[in-house]
Amino acid sequence: MKEQIAKLIEPKQTIPEARRIFSNGDLKSLIVPLFMEQLLAVLVGVADTFMVSYAGEAAVSGVSLVNMFNTIFIYLFSALAAGGAIVVSQYIGSKDQVNGNLSSGQLLMTSTVFSLFITGVVLVLNRQLLKLLFGEVEPDVMEACVTYLQISAYSYPALAVYNAGAAMHRSMGKTNVTMYLSLASNGINVAGNAVGVFLLHAGVAGVAYPSLIARAFSAVAITWLCFQKGNAIRLEKQHIFLWDKAMVRRILGIAIPNGIENGLFQLAKVALSSITALFGTAQIAANGVAQSFWSVAALMGTAMGLGFVTVTGQCVGAGDKEAAEYYMRKLLKLTFVSSIIWNGLILAVTPIVLKGYALSAEASGLVVILVIIHNLFNAVCFPLSGALSNGLRAAGDVKFTMYVSLISTVAGRVLFSVIFAVWMNMGVIGVAFAMCLDWGIRAVIFWIRFVKGSWKKFSVI
Repeated sequence: MKEQIAKLIEPKQTIPEARRIFSNGDLKSLIVPLFMEQLLAVLVGVADTFMVSYAGEAAVSGVSLVNMFNTIFIYLFSALAAGGAIVVSQYIGSKDQVNGNLSSGQLLMTSTVFSLFITGVVLVLNRQLLKLLFGEVEPDVMEACVTYLQISAYSYPALAVYNAGAAMHRSMGKTNVTMYLSLASNGINVAGNAVGVFLLHAGVAGVAYPSLIARAFSAVAITWLCFQKGNAIRLEKQHIFLWDKAMVRRILGIAIPNGIENGLFQLAKVALSSITALFGTAQIAANGVAQSFWSVAALMGTAMGLGFVTVTGQCVGAGDKEAAEYYMRKLLKLTFVSSIIWNGLILAVTPIVLKGYALSAEASGLVVILVIIHNLFNAVCFPLSGALSNGLRAAGDVKFTMYVSLISTVAGRVLFSVIFAVWMNMGVIGVAFAMCLDWGIRAVIFWIRFVKGSWKKFSVI
Protein backbone atom coordinates (compact mmCIF):
# COMPACT_ATOMS: atom_id res chain seq x y z
CA MET A 1 0.00 0.00 0.00
CA LYS A 2 2.81 2.40 0.93
CA GLU A 3 4.55 1.65 -2.38
CA GLN A 4 1.34 2.40 -4.30
CA ILE A 5 0.96 5.75 -2.53
CA ALA A 6 4.62 6.59 -3.17
CA LYS A 7 4.18 5.88 -6.90
CA LEU A 8 1.06 8.01 -6.95
CA ILE A 9 2.70 11.11 -5.49
CA GLU A 10 6.07 10.72 -7.22
CA PRO A 11 6.26 13.15 -10.18
CA LYS A 12 7.30 11.90 -13.60
CA GLN A 13 10.02 14.55 -13.53
CA THR A 14 13.05 13.27 -11.65
CA ILE A 15 16.16 14.84 -10.18
CA PRO A 16 19.37 13.19 -9.01
CA GLU A 17 19.17 11.58 -5.56
CA ALA A 18 21.87 13.91 -4.24
CA ARG A 19 19.66 16.93 -4.95
CA ARG A 20 16.59 15.54 -3.18
CA ILE A 21 16.57 17.86 -0.19
CA PHE A 22 13.45 16.26 1.32
CA SER A 23 12.82 12.52 1.57
CA ASN A 24 9.27 11.15 1.74
CA GLY A 25 9.83 10.75 5.48
CA ASP A 26 10.86 14.41 5.75
CA LEU A 27 7.70 15.50 3.96
CA LYS A 28 5.56 13.34 6.22
CA SER A 29 7.24 14.76 9.34
CA LEU A 30 6.63 18.27 7.98
CA ILE A 31 3.01 17.95 6.85
CA VAL A 32 1.34 15.73 9.45
CA PRO A 33 2.03 18.11 12.39
CA LEU A 34 0.87 21.05 10.26
CA PHE A 35 -2.43 19.32 9.62
CA MET A 36 -2.88 18.34 13.26
CA GLU A 37 -2.13 21.92 14.35
CA GLN A 38 -4.77 23.33 12.00
CA LEU A 39 -7.32 20.71 13.03
CA LEU A 40 -6.68 21.39 16.71
CA ALA A 41 -7.23 25.12 16.24
CA VAL A 42 -10.64 24.51 14.63
CA LEU A 43 -11.77 22.03 17.30
CA VAL A 44 -10.70 24.34 20.12
CA GLY A 45 -12.59 27.18 18.44
CA VAL A 46 -15.74 25.06 18.59
CA ALA A 47 -15.14 24.33 22.29
CA ASP A 48 -14.56 28.03 23.00
CA THR A 49 -17.81 29.01 21.30
CA PHE A 50 -19.69 26.38 23.29
CA MET A 51 -18.37 27.62 26.65
CA VAL A 52 -18.77 31.32 25.82
CA SER A 53 -22.48 30.68 25.19
CA TYR A 54 -22.89 30.01 28.93
CA ALA A 55 -21.64 33.53 29.76
CA GLY A 56 -24.86 35.05 28.43
CA GLU A 57 -26.15 36.46 25.14
CA ALA A 58 -24.41 39.82 25.58
CA ALA A 59 -21.09 38.04 26.14
CA VAL A 60 -21.57 35.81 23.11
CA SER A 61 -22.45 38.80 20.93
CA GLY A 62 -19.53 40.86 22.23
CA VAL A 63 -17.00 38.06 21.75
CA SER A 64 -18.24 37.21 18.25
CA LEU A 65 -18.17 40.85 17.10
CA VAL A 66 -14.70 41.52 18.52
CA ASN A 67 -13.36 38.28 17.07
CA MET A 68 -14.37 39.55 13.63
CA PHE A 69 -12.31 42.67 14.36
CA ASN A 70 -9.41 40.69 15.82
CA THR A 71 -9.26 38.52 12.71
CA ILE A 72 -8.01 41.52 10.74
CA PHE A 73 -4.91 41.80 12.93
CA ILE A 74 -4.42 38.05 13.11
CA TYR A 75 -4.19 38.00 9.32
CA LEU A 76 -1.80 40.96 9.32
CA PHE A 77 0.50 39.30 11.86
CA SER A 78 0.30 36.07 9.85
CA ALA A 79 1.17 37.93 6.63
CA LEU A 80 4.24 39.46 8.29
CA ALA A 81 5.29 36.05 9.63
CA ALA A 82 4.76 34.50 6.18
CA GLY A 83 7.10 37.08 4.65
CA GLY A 84 9.71 36.21 7.24
CA ALA A 85 9.17 32.46 6.74
CA ILE A 86 9.96 32.70 3.03
CA VAL A 87 13.11 34.75 3.60
CA VAL A 88 14.29 32.47 6.41
CA SER A 89 13.53 29.32 4.36
CA GLN A 90 15.63 30.58 1.48
CA TYR A 91 18.58 31.39 3.74
CA ILE A 92 18.31 27.90 5.24
CA GLY A 93 18.34 26.45 1.74
CA SER A 94 21.43 28.48 0.83
CA LYS A 95 23.08 27.37 4.13
CA ASP A 96 23.68 31.02 5.01
CA GLN A 97 23.25 30.84 8.78
CA VAL A 98 24.55 34.35 9.38
CA ASN A 99 21.84 36.01 7.29
CA GLY A 100 19.34 33.39 8.43
CA ASN A 101 19.91 34.45 12.02
CA LEU A 102 19.76 38.10 11.02
CA SER A 103 16.47 37.65 9.15
CA SER A 104 15.00 35.83 12.16
CA GLY A 105 15.95 38.66 14.51
CA GLN A 106 14.57 41.28 12.14
CA LEU A 107 11.32 39.34 11.78
CA LEU A 108 10.89 39.27 15.56
CA MET A 109 11.76 42.96 15.83
CA THR A 110 9.36 44.14 13.12
CA SER A 111 6.57 41.88 14.43
CA THR A 112 6.98 43.26 17.95
CA VAL A 113 7.11 46.92 16.90
CA PHE A 114 4.11 46.57 14.58
CA SER A 115 2.03 44.74 17.18
CA LEU A 116 2.86 47.29 19.92
CA PHE A 117 1.72 50.10 17.62
CA ILE A 118 -1.56 48.29 16.88
CA THR A 119 -2.07 47.59 20.58
CA GLY A 120 -1.62 51.27 21.45
CA VAL A 121 -4.10 52.41 18.80
CA VAL A 122 -6.72 49.88 19.88
CA LEU A 123 -6.36 50.64 23.60
CA VAL A 124 -6.79 54.38 22.99
CA LEU A 125 -9.56 54.21 20.37
CA ASN A 126 -11.32 50.94 21.23
CA ARG A 127 -14.80 52.36 21.84
CA GLN A 128 -14.65 54.66 18.82
CA LEU A 129 -13.48 51.81 16.57
CA LEU A 130 -16.24 49.52 17.80
CA LYS A 131 -18.94 52.17 17.20
CA LEU A 132 -17.55 52.82 13.74
CA LEU A 133 -17.63 49.13 12.83
CA PHE A 134 -20.74 47.88 14.59
CA GLY A 135 -22.85 51.00 15.08
CA GLU A 136 -25.08 51.54 18.08
CA VAL A 137 -25.47 48.01 19.43
CA GLU A 138 -27.21 47.36 22.76
CA PRO A 139 -25.37 48.98 25.71
CA ASP A 140 -24.62 45.65 27.43
CA VAL A 141 -23.26 44.22 24.16
CA MET A 142 -21.08 47.30 23.64
CA GLU A 143 -19.66 47.00 27.17
CA ALA A 144 -18.90 43.33 26.52
CA CYS A 145 -17.18 44.32 23.26
CA VAL A 146 -15.06 46.99 24.98
CA THR A 147 -14.00 44.66 27.80
CA TYR A 148 -13.11 41.82 25.45
CA LEU A 149 -11.28 44.08 22.99
CA GLN A 150 -9.19 45.79 25.68
CA ILE A 151 -8.00 42.47 27.10
CA SER A 152 -7.47 41.04 23.59
CA ALA A 153 -5.35 44.04 22.60
CA TYR A 154 -2.82 43.22 25.32
CA SER A 155 -2.34 39.82 23.67
CA TYR A 156 -1.50 41.23 20.21
CA PRO A 157 2.27 41.45 20.86
CA ALA A 158 2.30 37.88 22.20
CA LEU A 159 0.36 36.70 19.16
CA ALA A 160 2.73 38.48 16.76
CA VAL A 161 5.82 37.14 18.55
CA TYR A 162 4.45 33.59 18.48
CA ASN A 163 3.67 33.85 14.76
CA ALA A 164 7.24 35.00 14.11
CA GLY A 165 8.71 32.13 16.12
CA ALA A 166 6.34 29.59 14.56
CA ALA A 167 7.33 30.82 11.09
CA MET A 168 11.00 30.24 11.96
CA HIS A 169 10.32 26.68 13.12
CA ARG A 170 8.19 25.85 10.09
CA SER A 171 10.98 27.20 7.88
CA MET A 172 13.34 24.73 9.57
CA GLY A 173 10.82 21.93 9.11
CA LYS A 174 10.26 21.64 12.87
CA THR A 175 6.47 21.61 12.62
CA ASN A 176 6.17 19.17 15.52
CA VAL A 177 7.29 22.00 17.81
CA THR A 178 4.44 24.30 16.74
CA MET A 179 1.99 21.39 16.96
CA TYR A 180 2.91 20.57 20.58
CA LEU A 181 2.93 24.24 21.56
CA SER A 182 -0.48 24.68 19.96
CA LEU A 183 -1.74 21.68 21.90
CA ALA A 184 -0.46 23.13 25.20
CA SER A 185 -1.66 26.67 24.46
CA ASN A 186 -5.13 25.60 23.40
CA GLY A 187 -5.36 23.34 26.46
CA ILE A 188 -4.61 26.35 28.67
CA ASN A 189 -7.22 28.36 26.81
CA VAL A 190 -9.99 25.76 27.10
CA ALA A 191 -9.25 25.02 30.77
CA GLY A 192 -9.09 28.75 31.54
CA ASN A 193 -12.41 29.38 29.83
CA ALA A 194 -14.01 26.61 31.86
CA VAL A 195 -12.72 28.14 35.09
CA GLY A 196 -13.58 31.72 34.11
CA VAL A 197 -17.10 30.92 32.91
CA PHE A 198 -18.30 28.06 35.11
CA LEU A 199 -16.39 28.62 38.38
CA LEU A 200 -15.67 32.35 38.55
CA HIS A 201 -18.70 33.46 36.52
CA ALA A 202 -16.51 36.28 35.18
CA GLY A 203 -18.45 36.76 31.94
CA VAL A 204 -16.48 38.20 29.03
CA ALA A 205 -13.34 38.65 31.14
CA GLY A 206 -13.56 34.96 32.00
CA VAL A 207 -12.98 34.02 28.37
CA ALA A 208 -10.64 36.90 27.48
CA TYR A 209 -7.95 36.42 30.13
CA PRO A 210 -7.37 32.72 29.35
CA SER A 211 -6.67 33.66 25.73
CA LEU A 212 -4.21 36.31 26.91
CA ILE A 213 -2.46 33.83 29.21
CA ALA A 214 -2.34 31.13 26.53
CA ARG A 215 -0.88 33.50 23.94
CA ALA A 216 1.70 34.82 26.41
CA PHE A 217 2.74 31.25 27.21
CA SER A 218 3.13 30.43 23.51
CA ALA A 219 5.15 33.59 22.83
CA VAL A 220 7.58 32.97 25.71
CA ALA A 221 7.99 29.27 24.89
CA ILE A 222 8.55 29.71 21.14
CA THR A 223 11.00 32.59 21.71
CA TRP A 224 13.04 30.51 24.17
CA LEU A 225 13.15 27.65 21.65
CA CYS A 226 14.26 30.04 18.88
CA PHE A 227 17.39 30.93 20.89
CA GLN A 228 18.58 27.31 21.06
CA LYS A 229 21.99 26.74 19.47
CA GLY A 230 21.06 23.44 17.83
CA ASN A 231 18.73 25.13 15.34
CA ALA A 232 19.61 25.59 11.68
CA ILE A 233 18.88 29.28 12.31
CA ARG A 234 18.35 30.92 15.68
CA LEU A 235 17.67 34.20 17.41
CA GLU A 236 20.61 36.28 18.60
CA LYS A 237 20.20 39.37 20.79
CA GLN A 238 22.31 41.63 18.57
CA HIS A 239 19.99 40.94 15.62
CA ILE A 240 16.82 41.84 17.51
CA PHE A 241 17.85 45.30 18.74
CA LEU A 242 18.87 46.78 15.41
CA TRP A 243 17.32 47.95 12.16
CA ASP A 244 18.76 46.33 9.03
CA LYS A 245 17.02 48.23 6.26
CA ALA A 246 17.84 45.75 3.49
CA MET A 247 16.62 42.74 5.48
CA VAL A 248 13.44 44.45 6.61
CA ARG A 249 12.77 45.41 2.99
CA ARG A 250 13.09 41.75 1.94
CA ILE A 251 10.61 40.65 4.59
CA LEU A 252 8.12 43.44 3.91
CA GLY A 253 8.47 42.92 0.16
CA ILE A 254 6.61 39.66 0.67
CA ALA A 255 4.58 40.53 3.75
CA ILE A 256 2.92 43.69 2.36
CA PRO A 257 1.45 42.09 -0.83
CA ASN A 258 0.36 39.12 1.26
CA GLY A 259 -1.23 41.44 3.83
CA ILE A 260 -3.08 43.41 1.14
CA GLU A 261 -4.36 40.18 -0.38
CA ASN A 262 -5.57 38.80 2.96
CA GLY A 263 -7.03 42.15 4.00
CA LEU A 264 -9.16 42.41 0.87
CA PHE A 265 -10.27 38.83 1.34
CA GLN A 266 -11.55 39.68 4.85
CA LEU A 267 -13.36 42.75 3.53
CA ALA A 268 -14.97 40.57 0.86
CA LYS A 269 -16.17 38.17 3.56
CA VAL A 270 -17.81 41.06 5.42
CA ALA A 271 -19.48 42.23 2.20
CA LEU A 272 -20.73 38.72 1.46
CA SER A 273 -22.12 38.43 4.98
CA SER A 274 -24.30 41.46 4.30
CA ILE A 275 -25.53 39.80 1.09
CA THR A 276 -26.30 36.56 2.92
CA ALA A 277 -28.37 38.51 5.46
CA LEU A 278 -30.90 39.25 2.67
CA PHE A 279 -32.08 35.66 2.25
CA GLY A 280 -34.07 34.84 5.36
CA THR A 281 -33.50 32.94 8.58
CA ALA A 282 -33.27 29.40 7.13
CA GLN A 283 -30.62 30.36 4.57
CA ILE A 284 -28.64 32.45 7.07
CA ALA A 285 -28.63 29.57 9.56
CA ALA A 286 -27.69 27.05 6.87
CA ASN A 287 -24.84 29.23 5.64
CA GLY A 288 -23.50 29.68 9.18
CA VAL A 289 -23.54 25.95 9.92
CA ALA A 290 -22.15 25.06 6.49
CA GLN A 291 -19.19 27.38 7.06
CA SER A 292 -18.21 25.37 10.14
CA PHE A 293 -18.06 22.25 7.94
CA TRP A 294 -16.20 24.21 5.26
CA SER A 295 -13.53 25.32 7.72
CA VAL A 296 -12.82 21.70 8.66
CA ALA A 297 -12.87 20.53 5.04
CA ALA A 298 -10.37 23.24 4.03
CA LEU A 299 -7.81 22.16 6.66
CA MET A 300 -5.95 19.77 4.39
CA GLY A 301 -5.32 22.35 1.67
CA THR A 302 -4.30 24.97 4.25
CA ALA A 303 -1.82 22.63 5.93
CA MET A 304 -0.33 21.56 2.62
CA GLY A 305 0.04 25.22 1.64
CA LEU A 306 2.25 25.82 4.69
CA GLY A 307 4.36 22.86 3.62
CA PHE A 308 4.83 24.42 0.17
CA VAL A 309 6.42 27.49 1.78
CA THR A 310 9.09 25.52 3.65
CA VAL A 311 9.95 23.12 0.85
CA THR A 312 9.91 25.59 -2.04
CA GLY A 313 11.69 28.26 -0.01
CA GLN A 314 14.58 25.96 0.90
CA CYS A 315 14.96 24.67 -2.67
CA VAL A 316 14.96 28.17 -4.16
CA GLY A 317 17.36 29.35 -1.46
CA ALA A 318 19.70 26.53 -2.46
CA GLY A 319 19.61 27.92 -6.02
CA ASP A 320 17.96 24.77 -7.37
CA LYS A 321 14.82 25.85 -9.24
CA GLU A 322 14.59 22.42 -10.86
CA ALA A 323 14.36 20.79 -7.42
CA ALA A 324 11.77 23.40 -6.43
CA GLU A 325 9.63 22.44 -9.43
CA TYR A 326 10.07 18.74 -8.67
CA TYR A 327 8.87 19.14 -5.09
CA MET A 328 6.05 21.49 -6.02
CA ARG A 329 4.71 18.88 -8.44
CA LYS A 330 5.14 16.18 -5.82
CA LEU A 331 3.40 18.20 -3.13
CA LEU A 332 0.66 19.18 -5.56
CA LYS A 333 -0.15 15.54 -6.33
CA LEU A 334 -0.14 14.74 -2.64
CA THR A 335 -2.42 17.72 -1.99
CA PHE A 336 -4.91 16.51 -4.61
CA VAL A 337 -5.00 12.97 -3.20
CA SER A 338 -5.26 14.02 0.46
CA SER A 339 -7.80 16.78 -0.28
CA ILE A 340 -10.08 14.41 -2.20
CA ILE A 341 -9.99 11.86 0.62
CA TRP A 342 -10.45 14.46 3.39
CA ASN A 343 -13.24 16.38 1.65
CA GLY A 344 -15.01 13.09 0.89
CA LEU A 345 -14.76 12.08 4.55
CA ILE A 346 -16.20 15.40 5.78
CA LEU A 347 -19.03 15.14 3.26
CA ALA A 348 -19.83 11.59 4.41
CA VAL A 349 -20.15 12.56 8.08
CA THR A 350 -22.05 15.81 7.45
CA PRO A 351 -25.58 14.27 7.56
CA ILE A 352 -24.66 12.43 10.76
CA VAL A 353 -23.25 15.49 12.54
CA LEU A 354 -26.21 17.61 11.38
CA LYS A 355 -28.52 15.51 13.55
CA GLY A 356 -27.00 17.26 16.56
CA TYR A 357 -28.08 20.70 15.27
CA ALA A 358 -31.50 22.20 16.01
CA LEU A 359 -32.20 23.10 12.37
CA SER A 360 -35.34 22.93 10.28
CA ALA A 361 -35.55 20.32 7.53
CA GLU A 362 -35.16 23.10 4.95
CA ALA A 363 -31.99 24.45 6.57
CA SER A 364 -30.49 20.98 7.08
CA GLY A 365 -31.05 20.07 3.43
CA LEU A 366 -29.48 23.33 2.35
CA VAL A 367 -26.41 22.68 4.53
CA VAL A 368 -25.83 19.35 2.76
CA ILE A 369 -26.08 21.04 -0.66
CA LEU A 370 -23.64 23.77 0.38
CA VAL A 371 -21.15 21.22 1.74
CA ILE A 372 -21.36 19.18 -1.49
CA ILE A 373 -20.63 22.29 -3.58
CA HIS A 374 -17.77 23.45 -1.35
CA ASN A 375 -16.07 20.09 -0.90
CA LEU A 376 -16.20 19.18 -4.58
CA PHE A 377 -14.50 22.39 -5.67
CA ASN A 378 -12.22 22.51 -2.64
CA ALA A 379 -10.83 19.09 -3.55
CA VAL A 380 -10.42 19.90 -7.26
CA CYS A 381 -9.53 23.61 -7.37
CA PHE A 382 -8.04 24.62 -4.03
CA PRO A 383 -4.81 22.60 -4.39
CA LEU A 384 -3.99 24.89 -7.33
CA SER A 385 -5.61 28.14 -6.16
CA GLY A 386 -4.38 27.90 -2.56
CA ALA A 387 -1.52 25.47 -1.93
CA LEU A 388 0.29 26.01 -5.26
CA SER A 389 0.01 29.80 -4.89
CA ASN A 390 1.97 29.49 -1.63
CA GLY A 391 4.71 27.76 -3.56
CA LEU A 392 4.82 30.61 -6.08
CA ARG A 393 5.05 33.14 -3.23
CA ALA A 394 7.83 31.14 -1.59
CA ALA A 395 9.79 31.44 -4.83
CA GLY A 396 9.39 35.24 -4.72
CA ASP A 397 6.50 35.58 -7.20
CA VAL A 398 4.42 37.60 -4.73
CA LYS A 399 3.10 40.54 -6.76
CA PHE A 400 1.63 38.34 -9.48
CA THR A 401 -0.22 36.17 -6.96
CA MET A 402 -1.45 39.30 -5.19
CA TYR A 403 -2.84 40.89 -8.37
CA VAL A 404 -4.52 37.67 -9.47
CA SER A 405 -6.07 37.16 -6.04
CA LEU A 406 -7.33 40.75 -5.84
CA ILE A 407 -8.93 40.65 -9.28
CA SER A 408 -10.36 37.17 -8.75
CA THR A 409 -11.83 38.10 -5.36
CA VAL A 410 -13.56 41.23 -6.64
CA ALA A 411 -14.54 40.13 -10.16
CA GLY A 412 -15.15 36.49 -9.31
CA ARG A 413 -16.33 36.12 -5.74
CA VAL A 414 -18.00 39.48 -4.95
CA LEU A 415 -19.44 40.42 -8.35
CA PHE A 416 -20.76 36.96 -9.16
CA SER A 417 -22.17 36.59 -5.65
CA VAL A 418 -24.43 39.52 -6.54
CA ILE A 419 -25.22 38.04 -9.98
CA PHE A 420 -25.87 34.48 -8.82
CA ALA A 421 -27.36 35.14 -5.40
CA VAL A 422 -29.43 38.29 -5.98
CA TRP A 423 -30.09 38.74 -9.68
CA MET A 424 -30.54 35.02 -10.41
CA ASN A 425 -32.27 34.49 -7.04
CA MET A 426 -30.03 31.54 -6.06
CA GLY A 427 -29.53 32.74 -2.49
CA VAL A 428 -26.65 31.34 -0.47
CA ILE A 429 -26.12 28.64 -3.10
CA GLY A 430 -25.21 31.43 -5.50
CA VAL A 431 -22.69 32.81 -2.99
CA ALA A 432 -21.14 29.32 -2.72
CA PHE A 433 -20.87 29.01 -6.52
CA ALA A 434 -19.22 32.44 -6.71
CA MET A 435 -16.65 31.31 -4.15
CA CYS A 436 -15.94 28.23 -6.26
CA LEU A 437 -15.65 30.40 -9.37
CA ASP A 438 -13.04 32.48 -7.57
CA TRP A 439 -11.06 29.29 -6.82
CA GLY A 440 -11.42 28.12 -10.41
CA ILE A 441 -10.09 31.37 -11.87
CA ARG A 442 -7.06 31.31 -9.59
CA ALA A 443 -6.46 27.61 -10.21
CA VAL A 444 -6.25 28.04 -13.98
CA ILE A 445 -4.05 31.15 -13.85
CA PHE A 446 -1.67 29.81 -11.20
CA TRP A 447 -1.30 26.47 -13.01
CA ILE A 448 -0.43 28.26 -16.27
CA ARG A 449 2.04 30.44 -14.38
CA PHE A 450 3.66 27.38 -12.81
CA VAL A 451 3.89 25.38 -16.06
CA LYS A 452 5.36 28.31 -17.98
CA GLY A 453 8.05 28.68 -15.32
CA SER A 454 7.68 32.46 -15.01
CA TRP A 455 8.03 32.12 -11.23
CA LYS A 456 11.64 30.98 -11.68
CA LYS A 457 12.77 34.46 -12.68
CA PHE A 458 12.31 35.92 -9.19
CA SER A 459 14.66 36.04 -6.23
CA VAL A 460 14.22 37.05 -2.61
CA ILE A 461 17.73 36.86 -1.16
